[in-house]
Amino acid sequence: MIPALAIPAPAAIQSAAQRIRGVAARTPLLRLNVDDTPAEIWLKCENLQPIGSFKVRPAASAILNLSRGQLDQGVYTASAGNMAQGVAYTARRLGIPCSVVLPQDAAATKIAALERMGAKLHFVSHEEWWQVLVNRGHPEIAGRFIHPAADPDVIAGDATIGLELLADLPDVDTVVVPYGGGGLSCGIAAALRGAGSKARVLAAESAHCAPLSASLAAGRPVEVPVNPSFVTGLGVGRVLEEMWPLVNQLLDAAVVAEEKETAAAIRLLFERNRMVVEGAGAVSVACALAGKAGHGRIACVISGGNIDADRFARIISGQ
Repeated sequence: MIPALAIPAPAAIQSAAQRIRGVAARTPLLRLNVDDTPAEIWLKCENLQPIGSFKVRPAASAILNLSRGQLDQGVYTASAGNMAQGVAYTARRLGIPCSVVLPQDAAATKIAALERMGAKLHFVSHEEWWQVLVNRGHPEIAGRFIHPAADPDVIAGDATIGLELLADLPDVDTVVVPYGGGGLSCGIAAALRGAGSKARVLAAESAHCAPLSASLAAGRPVEVPVNPSFVTGLGVGRVLEEMWPLVNQLLDAAVVAEEKETAAAIRLLFERNRMVVEGAGAVSVACALAGKAGHGRIACVISGGNIDADRFARIISGQ
């Protein structure tokens, strides 16, 4: 039986912040260089992490809280690419083996990065990949399984972003967070709540697959179709059962970005802030620009920038 996940306590989040110091960067909070927006939009630039994604935080938080004996056979995870890079990056720093279970359509740029880091790759169907998450491991892969979302140390690592947001923008009204497995949004919400902030936390999804929006409307986890999209890393078709209680306790609502809005946000971030952002990382900004996050001071988490160069070029050129 999978133990129920508790909301990370402030002390656990502070401990995670100490663990990951020197592995993850303290990323900047920058103002979006656009005047005619529905709100005052700020950008939490996790695309500037050493692996190009926030996932180095939860990976390092989980791995560095294990004993050396627990790491004897190495570590592995199931990921569309960014958590895989976080686990591989941390494992390489520790000198331990790393394996990754990847869906067959993982982005080429993420595959190349994993190969550079020396990870052993296992490509499977989406169904088998999802089952690894549900089962919390794969019987044929050795090592310690690092869940990409539903793990207390992972969520505490995600929550460190919330601490930095409050330090840089204490009067933030709304935080918009890309929603994949739920660890990032729930972690940030836990950090804000633990610090006494009244800021809303909105989970941003992509229209090609928005399981959280459908689940919130139904009042229970439901399955939705996953349509082809350039927005990779978001939308696995359903909400993890063990994350559902946290989602209900911590998140204020879900907002959905249309794919055209996400592409426009990627172009705008490049043109105005000279930032390279992947589709999953841009949905938060897309929602804020469309007025879906309301007014006031809005912090948008840019979760990653690992996008294939040819895909980025097509988006930037309006194709």
